[in-house]
Amino acid sequence: MKATPLNKLISLFIISLIMTPTVANSQTLQTVPYVDLNKYAGKWYEIASYPQRFQKGCHCTTAEYTLSEKGYVIVENRCNKDGINGRVAGIKGKAFVEKNSGNAKLKVQFFWPFKGKYWIIDLADDYSYAVVSHPNMKYLWILSRTPMMDAAVYQQITARLKEKGFDLTKLHITQQI
Repeated sequence: MKATPLNKLISLFIISLIMTPTVANSQTLQTVPYVDLNKYAGKWYEIASYPQRFQKGCHCTTAEYTLSEKGYVIVENRCNKDGINGRVAGIKGKAFVEKNSGNAKLKVQFFWPFKGKYWIIDLADDYSYAVVSHPNMKYLWILSRTPMMDAAVYQQITARLKEKGFDLTKLHITQQI
């Protein structure tokens, strides 16, 4: 992909993930025990997230994961810039599973050699939703297989996030169509 302002912002994000020291409470952040990557693959819609500079102006944000024959996951993030009918912007990267993590801890790379931690901390039994964070808890995404999520399911997810120590006042609902 061509270097765009979105690509530059994502590279800053990856660098910040690497350079950000892990806070004490991040040692207690737990991932799910196991992720079946075949079931996890496919398209996900961002339902809510902690706003990040690299996603500024994004609406209708999605992520698509495809398993590669080489053993990593191809990551394609897209959004509509500056409105639900805005131009589509995106970036493509790779995710590598951390050994002995049950596939729940990945390292995502959009620009070599920088990799950011991608931890799956909540996952529906039927893979209808997932929650992703970083051990420093400064990044948070609630993902769904559909553009809209049942309000009761969302409330259950956010209740669990609060128990884990996440600041729900930072959580921003993503506009989807």
